[in-house]
Amino acid sequence: MRGYGKYAKPYLSAFIIGPCLMITEVLGEVMLPKMMSLIINNGVASHDQGYILRMGLWMVCVAFAMAASGIGGAYFSAKASICFTSDLRKDLFARVQQFSFQNIDDFSTGSLVTRLTNDIQQVQMVMMMVLRIALRAPGMLIGALIMAFIINSRLALVILVVVPVLALAIAAIMATAYPRFGVMQAKLDKMNSGIQEALINVRVIKSFVREDFEKDRFRRNNEDLQENSLRAMKVVILTMPVMMLAMNATTLAVVWYGGNMIIGGAMQVGDLTAFTTYIVQILMSLMMLSMVFLQSARAMASVKRINEVMHTEIGLTDRDAKQKGKQVTEGRVEFRDVSFSYGKKGGDQVLEHISFTAEPGQVIGIIGATGSGKTSLVQLIPRLYDVSGGQVLVDGVDVREYSLKNLRDGVGMVLQKNVLFSGTIEENLRWGDEGATQEEIRRFADAAQADGFVTSFAHGYDTDMGQGGVNVSGGQKQRLCIARALLKQPKILILDDSTSAVDTATEAKIRDCFRTTLEHTTKILIAQRIGSVEEADKILVLDEGRIVGMGSHDELLASCKAYQEIYYSQRDREGEVGA
Repeated sequence: MRGYGKYAKPYLSAFIIGPCLMITEVLGEVMLPKMMSLIINNGVASHDQGYILRMGLWMVCVAFAMAASGIGGAYFSAKASICFTSDLRKDLFARVQQFSFQNIDDFSTGSLVTRLTNDIQQVQMVMMMVLRIALRAPGMLIGALIMAFIINSRLALVILVVVPVLALAIAAIMATAYPRFGVMQAKLDKMNSGIQEALINVRVIKSFVREDFEKDRFRRNNEDLQENSLRAMKVVILTMPVMMLAMNATTLAVVWYGGNMIIGGAMQVGDLTAFTTYIVQILMSLMMLSMVFLQSARAMASVKRINEVMHTEIGLTDRDAKQKGKQVTEGRVEFRDVSFSYGKKGGDQVLEHISFTAEPGQVIGIIGATGSGKTSLVQLIPRLYDVSGGQVLVDGVDVREYSLKNLRDGVGMVLQKNVLFSGTIEENLRWGDEGATQEEIRRFADAAQADGFVTSFAHGYDTDMGQGGVNVSGGQKQRLCIARALLKQPKILILDDSTSAVDTATEAKIRDCFRTTLEHTTKILIAQRIGSVEEADKILVLDEGRIVGMGSHDELLASCKAYQEIYYSQRDREGEVGA
């Protein structure tokens, strides 16, 4: 738990007051049995009603003080634990936001969700339990032991036999439980990942009638989690019977020996009553401590998982950037002998020896078969990944020398998978420029050919998108994503096959706007259709991660075999459709 002190420091008063109030409650619990024994020995035995009434009133006062301390202790313990874990969760989320794509792939989104929710919740529960019990249980144990020895030291020796046995049993249970809780959390990760995937892709599942398959997959994951949860809980279940057996056996022994002492005149009835209560308190405090230890074992498994996120080396940072203050001002892009592979260095090369230059304001088209490395290439420009070899330069500076914020502020991207967020259309467009005016929003939406359909909605730009933009078509979603990128007014605009769901006439209008609205912006267009890039200043043809052709449409049509194959196959297909 090193390094977690900073989360406790702002709430130090609550961390101190909560346990202190619990100690006050403990003092009351230790006093009450002794007061009861005095009533039995002195009041009941001598029929002194005044004594009984006075002691009874004192007991009521003590009970009220205990109740007030218990409520206060519970409140401050809850405040301390909830605020602690809230700040921890905030930092954990911030850490995840800093992760590179590779970091996220290494953990999986389902696992990260579990760590941000379930694992943090486990820490919170245990912290609250510790604050309420950590001083209360030992305090009760020590206080009850002292009172038991004061009442009858010979009879108290019974406790010294039971306590070591219980301590060994609890230690054995904890040693067994800890690794099982770790496995259980890993199984929870797997199930959460499956649920997340199924819910995100529910429309695909229904369209392919794969509900039964998904239900079967969920059943297997659920049963796996159930089996491992039961395996962990079996150990926890053992705790209560062991504790109850020890408690009942100890109480029986005390009553047996104490009863004989009363018969022999060596002990009073009230003392035996109080002694029995103290025995129960001692064993109850041990039981509480055992539950704290067991829950702590589960929490430590969660803390380990949280630490894995907090201490993971972020795969892509601007820590060593030498020109953090520099901003993208021109939009010139240059690739110098760039190679790239996903994962660890030495893996299969996705891109090999890529070299080209895009001058400010130029339109660069990229075309190639599926899997040729088109998306991988453009993701290197805003440093979503780092090159394995060579250099990517923006405005003559290696992208690794920029701060990530300044670099990405200068680059607008419309990804292959169009992503919109829950909220209104306007809120989604303001991702491009939070301070944009209504006029600017409409102007850039019109440039992306989105204003027409948006204004046709009853609520216009205040239309709620639903989760992921489920209430608009694929083409409408693409145009909104383009409008969002245009609103950013970047120096470099990357469109990754982002007009595939748009008809050719609308696509042509969008391309026309690039020449006017973004005249000085460097445009890099990935497309499947040659018609989408044939007017580009320069077209790159990729095949298996290499550039096999580069030039204008006419130049490539005359000299590049791969480009010719794509062109004629698409023309023949269009001819068949027209026929």
